[in-house]
Amino acid sequence: MNPSFAELAEEFGTPLYVYDGDALVDGVTALRAALHPRLEVFYSLKANPNIGVFALLRSAGARAEVSSLVELRTALAAGADPADVLFLGPGKSDAELAECVERGIHAIVCESFDELGRIDRLCAGRGVRQRVLLRVNPATAVGGARLTMGGKPRQFGIDEDAVLAATDVVAGHPHVDLAGVQAYLGTRILDAAAIAENTRYVLDLAERVAAATGIGLSTVDIGGGLGVAYFAGEQDLTLASLAELLNPVLDAFAVRHPDTRMVLESGRFLTARAGTYLMRVRYVKESMGRRFAVTDGGTHHHLAAVGIGSFGKRNFPMALVGRESTEAAEPWQVTGPLCTPNDTVGRDVALPPLRVGDLLCVRRSGAYGPTASPGLFLGHGYPAEVVVRDGRARLVRVRDDPADLLRAQRLPDFAAQLVTQKG
Repeated sequence: MNPSFAELAEEFGTPLYVYDGDALVDGVTALRAALHPRLEVFYSLKANPNIGVFALLRSAGARAEVSSLVELRTALAAGADPADVLFLGPGKSDAELAECVERGIHAIVCESFDELGRIDRLCAGRGVRQRVLLRVNPATAVGGARLTMGGKPRQFGIDEDAVLAATDVVAGHPHVDLAGVQAYLGTRILDAAAIAENTRYVLDLAERVAAATGIGLSTVDIGGGLGVAYFAGEQDLTLASLAELLNPVLDAFAVRHPDTRMVLESGRFLTARAGTYLMRVRYVKESMGRRFAVTDGGTHHHLAAVGIGSFGKRNFPMALVGRESTEAAEPWQVTGPLCTPNDTVGRDVALPPLRVGDLLCVRRSGAYGPTASPGLFLGHGYPAEVVVRDGRARLVRVRDDPADLLRAQRLPDFAAQLVTQKG
């Protein structure tokens, strides 16, 4: 039996992120079992880069898609094979590109012709070749995404028309292995039909690019964007319906290209539902007829919960945990300790009457939590993170304390003199 949230909060303190390790493993296993056997699942570490989280996902068969030097080193430290690593991102540094080449990762996903030239020169100087996928910014947006990535001017990828016109791209970059295509059309997609249509578009695009430019198709990355239901009125994707529509599209391509490695990126879908954010109520008050619960958590740890990227600010699922209550629910404003009215985690959340010391949870918090939040605001730092697996809790990130936050700062000499004089 896994420890309760109340027990975890008592042991590790609050605010606290708790990840269900069994759910993480089961999520990868179920996704791989449902989808076409040729489709490889690459976990997007940007969703949750904790090394303990990725180690569990990797143990269930997930590969790694990374976008920074730290993410690359995290994936490798957690046991990822470099041959199962992709590196994406529109502004890669020379140090990042060099480490990708030196580590021998499967492929760099190239986002511009300028970057492609940089990779080519880097490889020429080292006397090696590096596999590269061209990221294409599609000419047309495809429906179904909460955030559309194609059909608009973007810093991501090379415009479709420009790629199709680049007939000399292979000859002009002799030190790279132009081996395939990546495209990412959108995120938070909850419609299986839209995902299948997006995939059909990407696979067709890959074939058109290969025919026009002469690049290889040893790898095609169809992006991802599998969504998770957070808000009222939304429903999770069902893997059965996704497989029914997507697998025939993948199978047709697999038959035409029996040696092509087919990649699906997935971050939020694998981690969001496995994570819970715990907060302890510090104060309760009423202001102009509205009830407030001021907690030790907040948007500095969980900015996603305020609806970033959504026009309508809606609440993540929240609940009182640690004690039973039969009292009627009433609307509460759940806030954090920050000196800004924007530090509101939930608006008009239906909760029973709250009191100081109560424990609240924000469910579906395993993706884009602390690392996509302003954790240094007011010097609060980042919370502890725990993975629960097989009935045991393991601390996978130590909570920041004031010494941690001050350690990286330096007092300049002129200020040090003033401090000495004042003393």
